[in-house]
Amino acid sequence: MVTLSKREKKVARDIIEKGLMKEYGNALSDAFNVLEKWKGSKKDNRESYHSLFRTVKKHDKHIARRYDYMIGSKYVFIIAGQFADGIISDDDLKEFREETRNFIRQLSESFK
Repeated sequence: MVTLSKREKKVARDIIEKGLMKEYGNALSDAFNVLEKWKGSKKDNRESYHSLFRTVKKHDKHIARRYDYMIGSKYVFIIAGQFADGIISDDDLKEFREETRNFIRQLSESFK
C-alpha cells in the first residue's frame, strides 16, 4: 500500500475529477445512442424507454460504486479502477512519484 502526500492527494483529486467527467460523457453518449436508434427506426416506445432506463441505471450504478464515499484513502483505488477501464492514461499519472505510479499500475491489473 502506498500513502499519498498532500501534493499527490491534490493531483489525485484532479485526475479523479477528469475521469469522472469522461464517465459522465460515456453515459450520455450511450443514452444518446439509444435515443438515436429509437428516432431512426421508430422502435416501440416502451422498449426504447426501458432500454434508455437500463442504460442510465447501469452507468449510474457504476459511477456510484466507484465514486460515492470518496475519501483520501480510496483515491489510489479509484484511480487504479479508472486506469484499468482506460478512462485515464499513463500520461495522467506522470505527476505522481514513481512508487505511486507503479502501485497504481499493479493494482489496476487486479481490476481487469
